[in-house]
This record gives sequence, C-alpha cells and structure tokens, in this order.
Amino acid sequence: MDEKKRIVIVEDRTLVREGLRLLVTADERYCIAGEAEDGYAAIKVARETQPDLILMDLSMPKMNGMDAIREIKKLYPSIKILVLTVHDSDEFIIASLEAGADGYILKDAHKAELMMAIKNVLEGKPFLSPGISEKVISGYLSKQKPQKPKSSLQVLTHREREILKLIAEGYKNKSIGELLCISTNTVEKHRENIMYKLGLHNVSSLTSFAIENGLILKV
Repeated sequence: MDEKKRIVIVEDRTLVREGLRLLVTADERYCIAGEAEDGYAAIKVARETQPDLILMDLSMPKMNGMDAIREIKKLYPSIKILVLTVHDSDEFIIASLEAGADGYILKDAHKAELMMAIKNVLEGKPFLSPGISEKVISGYLSKQKPQKPKSSLQVLTHREREILKLIAEGYKNKSIGELLCISTNTVEKHRENIMYKLGLHNVSSLTSFAIENGLILKV
C-alpha cells in the first residue's frame, strides 16, 4: 500500500478542526500530520511536519491565512495549500491565489467536493469550488484579473498590517512585541506610523478600520 499523504489542518475553531479530522482520516489514503489555530502556528507546524498538503482557513487570530500562505509558500514551495473558507468574494479568492494557494473551496461544500479538492490539489491540479463565479475563474486563469478596488491597507507595510491586526484583536504593545520578537519601542513606532498613514488617532478607530478592511471579523 502506498504511503499515506500527510495533511495539516489550520482552523481556529476546535469543532471545525475535529470535524475535518474525522472527514480526512475516514479516507485511508490520508493521515493528519498536525493542526494549528492561527497563521503563526501554521508556519511552525509546516516547518516541523513538512506535510503534503495544508487545509487553510483565512480568518484567524494573530496571523490570518493569507499571510500564512504567502510565508509557507516562500519557505516550503512544494507544500500544497488548499484554502477552506466562508469567503466567496472576488477579492479573497484572487488574493489567495496570488499568495500561492493551490486550490480554494467554500465551507458549505459537500464532503465529496472536499475530498475531490484534496485529491486534485495533491495531484498538482488546481481546484476552485464550483460556487465561485466563472468571471473570477476565467479572469484569473487568463491573467485578465478583475480590477480590485484600492484600499487604504495598501499604504501599510506587511509588518504594519500584522501589528494593526493584533492591535484590533486587543493585544497590548508588550504582547505584540513578544509575539513578533521585536521591542516594545519598535511596536510603538509602528503604531504611530499606522495612525499617521491612516489618519486615525485611537485604538477604537483602528479596530473599526481593521474590521471594515477584512483584517478581523466582526463578532
């Protein structure tokens, strides 16, 4: 019998992870190599386990799935990544593919569709959920991508977006510094730059901005 393909599940909801684990391991071709509940943990698990495929959620605390995809693909390009998410908008789909995702499936998919997506991606075939509009698929594959609306996020660096997300999630400067391995003074400097670039002046307005621009989900 061929060696089982090793899969990592990245999802912040425990019940969803458990459900995915049961679905995946019901197929004797696959086994679970590890699990993670945020983007930082996903990178760590990818490094430690070197899986064949990662099932990746997009909306997670600390580091979102989009940034995790980008970092994992940069470090380990051979690892296949299949996005599993509730987001069906053009912006999320195109951004995920541009970040390096090998497939994109919606969470309302049936079990058979998920298993087909896993199989295709592992075989090197791109998979996009049938629920995704033909416009997005044809536009991306033909390199004639739909115009994406300009966002104020574009004025922020990658590090500033990381810090903005953490601020909006309620982390203090010291905790952010510890999480990102930078000094508290550096965090404060980034915070000042973020406020200056966005024209915002308090945590409340930063949080609202983060929600409006999809960095975190509104509870």
